[in-house]
Order: sequence, then C-alpha cells, then structure tokens
Amino acid sequence: MAVKIKNHSGASKRFRKTAGGYKRKKANLRHNMRKRSQAAKRVLRKKTIVTAADAQRVAAMLPNG
Repeated sequence: MAVKIKNHSGASKRFRKTAGGYKRKKANLRHNMRKRSQAAKRVLRKKTIVTAADAQRVAAMLPNG
C-alpha cells in the first residue's frame, strides 16, 4: 500500500491553485488601519499571485494541487 501524500495544512489555508499560479492574500490588513487611506485598504483587499521565487516552495507544500 502506498503512503498517502498530504498537503501542508497551513499552506492549504493560505494559497489556492489557479491557471496563472498560486493565489494569495496581501499582508498588512490586520491592525492600525485608521492611519491608512480608504484607497490603500481597497488595494490590500485584492488577491495577488505568488512570485516565481516562492511558487516552487508553495508547490512543494501543496502536492495534491
């Protein structure tokens, strides 16, 4: 019987596989938000793609897609 390969549970909560790479949430949206403009907060709400340097590390943590 083969050993089941599991995803890294922390990475599976933070990253999603897409056609263009791995999708992630932007940082710096947790506290001290009163000093930021509404436009800056709006930009931080959007998702972005993991950089090519980190994509290999994320892919290794998510072998099942």
